[in-house]
Amino acid sequence: MNDRSADADRHPAGHDTDHGADSGANSGTARGTGRGGERGGERGARRGGVGPAGHVPAPPRRGRRPGSGRTPVALALPALLGLAFLILPLVGLFVRAPWSGLSEQLTSTAVWDALRLSLISATAATAVSLVLGVPLAWLLARTELPGRRVVRALVTLPLVLPPVVGGVALLLVLGRRGIVGSWLDSAFGITLPFTTAGVVIAEAFVAMPFLVISVEGALRAADPRFEEAAATLGASRLTAFRRVTLPMIAPGIGAGAVLAWARALGEFGATITFAGNFPGRTQTMPLAVYLAMESDPQAAIALSLVLLAVSVAVLAGLRDRWLSTP
Repeated sequence: MNDRSADADRHPAGHDTDHGADSGANSGTARGTGRGGERGGERGARRGGVGPAGHVPAPPRRGRRPGSGRTPVALALPALLGLAFLILPLVGLFVRAPWSGLSEQLTSTAVWDALRLSLISATAATAVSLVLGVPLAWLLARTELPGRRVVRALVTLPLVLPPVVGGVALLLVLGRRGIVGSWLDSAFGITLPFTTAGVVIAEAFVAMPFLVISVEGALRAADPRFEEAAATLGASRLTAFRRVTLPMIAPGIGAGAVLAWARALGEFGATITFAGNFPGRTQTMPLAVYLAMESDPQAAIALSLVLLAVSVAVLAGLRDRWLSTP
């Protein structure tokens, strides 16, 4: 009896209760910590790419573009035929070229005169197209011009108009008896047909639509808010065009200039109709090839090779200069 009382004195009831409470609290904390750790670990695993069951998903495949699988035969066959259709005529030039007498053909003065005139006139026609075509493209893209659709149709008309018809139209307007040409002749003594200036005008007439279409597309793709921001800062419309718009559409201008230059270099119909075929004055390389084809086909092939080489070299250089992306 006394021993039990002594034990009760040494281990009071309150102490047992506190110990039990501490044990329960510790076990509850441990369970809560375990559940929190499991949830945190699960969240971390999911963030790290591990699935809920410990599965690690396979990394995405690299190096393959969408749709880069096997090419359908229905598309590959027409594509190869189209490529052959474009390349085989050029291959024919190299196969049939008079390689033994090519040096004699290329040292002719008439060949170099025609080549020089072609390069000068094509460059001048491209410059005329830039001066007149860029403002025209801006007018079509940035203003609410009345009859804008009609104007755009008229601008693109030389693309579908036969070049010979374009040459006849130029004669009716700028010829000595033309609507404007008679006035130029009587007032200033300026005669444009059958001159080097006539070659430039004929080439610019057929080449300018390529530049206008390219620049107009670039203007429509450019954000006009930059121009509006420049206007709010006090810049005039001309200053905003020169300092803001032109740098934005420079790739489009470069692409249009390349197309215009290439079209002017190969122009034949409008040139021979409006400017004639006079060696050293209006005879460009296409006209020289046509004239040589009637009398000396071997010389025509040699001239064609020269024109092909110059065209490829210049276009490749212009593409690297204007159309390359950083």
